[in-house]
Amino acid sequence: MPRRTDPDRRDRIIDAALDVIAERGVAATTHRAVAARADVPLGSMTYHFAGLGDLLAQAFGRHAERMSVLYAAHFEAVEDRTQLVDAVTDLIHGNASAEARDWVIAYELYTAALRDPALRVITETWMRTSRSVLERFMDPTTARGVDALIEGLVMHKTLSTSRLTREEIRLVVSRAVA
Repeated sequence: MPRRTDPDRRDRIIDAALDVIAERGVAATTHRAVAARADVPLGSMTYHFAGLGDLLAQAFGRHAERMSVLYAAHFEAVEDRTQLVDAVTDLIHGNASAEARDWVIAYELYTAALRDPALRVITETWMRTSRSVLERFMDPTTARGVDALIEGLVMHKTLSTSRLTREEIRLVVSRAVA
């Protein structure tokens, strides 16, 4: 009997893991749930990944890489301080290609990274990449602060019932990059 070829299976499993994380959270992400979402036999999980931790690290790594590409693209056309303030404001206010699902996955990663050093490496790499984009416009210390400001204000926007207006966000950003 010929073997069934499925060259995209591993990638499909990683994408399915991100879907499960977004819907259920890391705590409820299991091999069985991911296999069902990816429509693969449960045995494929252990064939392609050393364990659930390996799968989570690869899924979160893919997510961080994708978000880093979106982040860098958001700042590509920025040439001056005014454009920088507008770009950061738009990023925080929600006009930068990331969806609510992306932030859910990011927050799941942040929480999981508190306890898993392998995931902490992913978050640190992601933060370093974000800061390197900002360092095109400012010194490294300011870039680190603005990166933290972006993360914090996005979290506040995502979780708050009384959100800052775009104008308020722009004022805070303008002060931070002054």
